[in-house]
Amino acid sequence: MPTTLITNGRVIDPSRQIDRVANVLIRDGKIVGIDLTDPQADEVIDATGKIVAPGLIDMHVHLREPGHEEDETIATGTAAALSGGFTSIACMPNTDPPLDTQSAVEFVHDQAMRADQCRVYVVACVSKNREGKELSEIGQLVQAGAVAFSDDGSPVSDNELMRRAFEYCLMFDKAVLNHAEVKELTRGGVMHEGLQSMILGLPGMPAAAEDVMTARDISLAEATGGRLHVQHVSTANTVEALRRAKKRGVRVTAEAAPHHFTLTDERLCTFDANYKMNPPLRGQEHVEAILSGLADGTIDVIASDHAPHAREKKMQELDQAPFGIIGLETMLGLVVVRLIQPGLLSWSDALAKMTCNPAAVLGIDKGTLSPGADADITIINPDVRWTVGLDDLKGKSVNTPFLGWELTGRAETVIVGGKVKFRR
Repeated sequence: MPTTLITNGRVIDPSRQIDRVANVLIRDGKIVGIDLTDPQADEVIDATGKIVAPGLIDMHVHLREPGHEEDETIATGTAAALSGGFTSIACMPNTDPPLDTQSAVEFVHDQAMRADQCRVYVVACVSKNREGKELSEIGQLVQAGAVAFSDDGSPVSDNELMRRAFEYCLMFDKAVLNHAEVKELTRGGVMHEGLQSMILGLPGMPAAAEDVMTARDISLAEATGGRLHVQHVSTANTVEALRRAKKRGVRVTAEAAPHHFTLTDERLCTFDANYKMNPPLRGQEHVEAILSGLADGTIDVIASDHAPHAREKKMQELDQAPFGIIGLETMLGLVVVRLIQPGLLSWSDALAKMTCNPAAVLGIDKGTLSPGADADITIINPDVRWTVGLDDLKGKSVNTPFLGWELTGRAETVIVGGKVKFRR
């Protein structure tokens, strides 16, 4: 393989607390080291004025294949990931059929290899067919390459099943990723239950639905010693519960999605289904709590919850349209304008939540520029301003509320395994 030298970039590697102008040398698909030079390098990439970071990782992505290829495929989803700066993504198992067998996991890996873009890791089902009745074959799924377990979109409601999930996954040191929602409290809801839902006359989804499930999951993780990861945190009480649990030493991590620290439920006054998601957009007090949780480290990871839906599905009436928005291509820009520019997070802290932290949750050897590591690198232009347009969306679906937004910061070059897979 060719040798590549990235010169004069601001190298930020949160896994090793590195933040300085330096060179990065790549040979045979691996990181040779930082501050090295090679006059015989086959390719030299001048990164002056750019940030050179470990390849970004998004641990919450819906690729829709198999079963809903009209929304997204593994090929189109990984293309969107590269455009967003991601070298690794973890896909959720709520496909049709669900990813609850060895063959299903292997299918995703095979399709990702054919696409030959970014790396794809599989989060497999906690329960068979995501029905919450019987545990999946956890050991077989780990053998097939599953990196974590979740019934995402369908919370594990059965307390005993969740307890046993923690115990079984503990045997393999895998995390259980739960969508924290008490379904009985949200049945029929389309938005956050509060003043706005009352004004609009729309059925609500109370914050308590997330808070109650999170409290249960924390208790079971504490009792079993299992690893809990709370997906797409959206409420103030959940942030506080996580904060207290971490102080007690519970093995719990959490993620927040950009839309939950950027938008509020007031956006639903437009009745635009691109603001409909689960968990829903909530009030400003919840947004402030999530920002606080990101700033103090209570929330470890930033993930997009990329949820593509074909245009005709989102064009239905609000109560009929599916939940979810795409997010791979806009995540980095929203992190810059919402977290880094206001001073809530440094570049190093923000990148940690998109590199080494998700890698640690998933137990994958990514998110670092250490010598010998796979050369997965994202080169970011931190100052470029750009307006989100349809031409910027490389996936199959365009269901985003951020069309027309001016963002700052964008991936310019994405390298996977030493090969340049994307150039802006």
